[in-house]
Amino acid sequence: MPPEPAPTPARRAVSPLDHRLEAATGHDIDTLWAYRDRGILDEPHAHLVDRHRELAKTQTGVTFYRRLLNRLSSGEFDVNDALFTRIHRTVDQLEEAADARNAAAGKVLAALEPIEAAAAAPAPEAQPLATDDHAALLAIAGGAKLYEHLLTGRMSVTAASGTRIPHAKLQRLEDAGLVVRDTGHPVHAGQPVALTDAGRAALFAARRTPTTRAPTLPARPGTSPSTPVQRR
Repeated sequence: MPPEPAPTPARRAVSPLDHRLEAATGHDIDTLWAYRDRGILDEPHAHLVDRHRELAKTQTGVTFYRRLLNRLSSGEFDVNDALFTRIHRTVDQLEEAADARNAAAGKVLAALEPIEAAAAAPAPEAQPLATDDHAALLAIAGGAKLYEHLLTGRMSVTAASGTRIPHAKLQRLEDAGLVVRDTGHPVHAGQPVALTDAGRAALFAARRTPTTRAPTLPARPGTSPSTPVQRR
């Protein structure tokens, strides 16, 4: 009997909670993960995405052992003691993977429910970001510094992407509370510029799908997003 294959890296696993994250945030899962990596998300959404990544990882384990169990019971192998041993071991591994998946799902729900409640609550109309403000915030999200030219004295922001942002634009964003400078660094050496929580929220809201509507809160599911494997 050939050895059991090891789990291999695969495309992001789809979890039973994906649709709830997408409904509450207005973004698909891949976009949320990308925003997390770029530092666009505020703390609650970043925490949610981190917990969801853990859930996706555990879901991969459940999928692997379930497929292995299907293969072992497909008739491909001779029915003997060795097969029964592998089946029993795989069932135990699937059970452990399901327990880990259910625990991860509980953490996702704990992070998701406050966001769902906030999305369902009526919110005051926010002034939409201007196109150039949106572009500036997006550039700053990837890292940026304010520099003063030693000869001309002119100041401007240079983002990690190479984008240059006029000093006047930076001042307007600062006045709006969307960005903040680290004044502990001299301007000639470069003062780091970062988004504030308000800036992240404004950028995140501006990039929602226009047709997204606030979700209706569903009833809280049980401790498991799907029926767990029964213990023997």
